[in-house]
Amino acid sequence: MSPTLTRSLIAEFLGTALLVILAVGAAVGGFDSIGALGVALAFGLTLLALAYAIGPISGCHVNPAVTLGVLLSKGMTATEAGAYWIAQFAGGIAGAAVLQLLTSDFGEVTDQTGVLGANDWGATISGGGAFVLEVLLTFVLVAVVLLVTGKAAAPGFAGLAIGLTLAAVHLVGIPLTGTSVNPARSLGPALFAGGDPLAHVWLFIVAPLVGAALAVLVVRLLAPTTLTAEQDEVGTDETGAQLPA
Repeated sequence: MSPTLTRSLIAEFLGTALLVILAVGAAVGGFDSIGALGVALAFGLTLLALAYAIGPISGCHVNPAVTLGVLLSKGMTATEAGAYWIAQFAGGIAGAAVLQLLTSDFGEVTDQTGVLGANDWGATISGGGAFVLEVLLTFVLVAVVLLVTGKAAAPGFAGLAIGLTLAAVHLVGIPLTGTSVNPARSLGPALFAGGDPLAHVWLFIVAPLVGAALAVLVVRLLAPTTLTAEQDEVGTDETGAQLPA
């Protein structure tokens, strides 16, 4: 394994763990006080910060669905994508373990979601509706990631666009499924929550991957086939997913 890939995997592990600890943690420890808007902003702001911090190192995927989008766009090899997925799922589980520790062994910290921020369906939306919703929300997120990190995008603004998009899709999805759009973010909390969230977690793994694949198809239709001299000289924006030249 090359030193560059090793650094990327460490960044993806830490980035995904921090996304769970900070963003899912905002729901676990503060949903009663900050509500859905506060949690959505926690996700968006965390990803925005991570994009500028580790984007130049790993591309800041921190999401298996984004990695699938980059893989299908031929921005990385299958071997690299597989390694990214392992790092991301491990990071999601590690982040959830920290939340479990905080809500079980540290004073009066209580889990305000009741399920460690795990995603689920059934209370307000059916399984079929949850699948469609997660496909659509992930489609939006991955399409934005691919478009704003391409060579034709305005340089320097990818992290902002991606962070705001993640916040927006959470505003839609939180009341219905808790919003996944990220299989690693879903698997970690579900493993500790058990019960229905664990039984239903397959949906929050499969649906985002379907949404990512659809995003690649649409982006291929929307992305410009030729670049201006200025765009070609600037190159891709490193504050987001890495794409091929």
